[in-house]
Amino acid sequence: MLGRSLLRRGGFRWYAPQHYVVGGGTATSALPGLLQELGCRRPLVVTDPYMVSSGKVATLGAALEEQGASYGVFSDTVPEPSTADVDGTLAAFQSGNHDGLIALGGGSPMDIAKVAGILAANGGHCRDYKFPSVVPAPGPPLVAIPTTAGTGSECTKVAVITDVQTQEKMMMAHPYLMPSGAIVDYQLSMTCPPRLTADNAIDALTHAIEAYVSRKQNPMSDAIALEAIRKLAPNLRRVWKEPGNEQGREELMYAASLAGLAFSNSSVALVHGMSRPIGAHFHVPHGMSNAMLLPAITEFSVSAAAGRYADCARAMGLVSVETSEKEACEVLVAELRALNRELEVPTLKQFGAEPARFDSLLSTMAQQALASGSPGNNPRTPSEAEIVDLYKQVFDMTY
Repeated sequence: MLGRSLLRRGGFRWYAPQHYVVGGGTATSALPGLLQELGCRRPLVVTDPYMVSSGKVATLGAALEEQGASYGVFSDTVPEPSTADVDGTLAAFQSGNHDGLIALGGGSPMDIAKVAGILAANGGHCRDYKFPSVVPAPGPPLVAIPTTAGTGSECTKVAVITDVQTQEKMMMAHPYLMPSGAIVDYQLSMTCPPRLTADNAIDALTHAIEAYVSRKQNPMSDAIALEAIRKLAPNLRRVWKEPGNEQGREELMYAASLAGLAFSNSSVALVHGMSRPIGAHFHVPHGMSNAMLLPAITEFSVSAAAGRYADCARAMGLVSVETSEKEACEVLVAELRALNRELEVPTLKQFGAEPARFDSLLSTMAQQALASGSPGNNPRTPSEAEIVDLYKQVFDMTY
């Protein structure tokens, strides 16, 4: 039951990066000193091809070299990270005799770097650390620098990696996956294209809402999740319409980081549980698949936590404190649908999922969703049959 006494629940623990830097321009100004504090002189930068071609890696590298540090680069990553990406990063880390990691990019480089670090320290394979497996020892120092406002991975003890053999999106969750340091520099997101901006922003909103309604919520995650929602709501459309709006970009980046901190210390729920199989089997970007699911799953879940979903609607500025919980929940669902329409989120069918293949995978996806454990954190815990039905609903849903 939501809202149980923390004493009866045994209290809670809070996890966050040891070092947390926020502000425009801090990626270059704060990174060298932070690495020195962490005792890292030969980091490997884990990033993507665009960060290299755009010159952002070179800019960071120049700042490091000015302080006498050397660095290597691994940029052969893809948007939906796989075990192959982790293996490649690990090989580069070991062959280059590196003593730390810098993750520069979206959620993919950050998750890859997290898991590669764990493998460097502990050996084995990615699947060995699939949740709820224990990670025996921490990896080398890792500084995470996001370039998109969405995943919040710089502040989470979670990583999601697709197993190339089984096509399962494996969730890994352990305190040793938390980066040593996070640098949240909104200026790195200013050139993020509209589609990616929208998908990541709704991903962050999903993180915040699920953190707040999760059965594992706590007072600190509640406060941070609601603050993230307050900052996300007015800026989602603002940045979609005005990509160069610096204040909007700054607010989105900070809010996404807050949302990551909130869900990492509570949990995500049914949206994420169902989203991972969609990404694994149909290669839908993670933020987009969350957006496809969020309205329908919110509507499915509100009856079990009407007060909390109503709080989310109020935090978004949609209703007043006098509005009834029932009406507030209805307005929230309507707003999530409107956001998808305005931000041009496609349905699975519009994205290109083939109906016959989708139908053939329904049971498998539902089982994978349940196996992740995330649906069990949802206010309304679904059966396998209900998850199958929800997948059917969202395949070609009219927002």
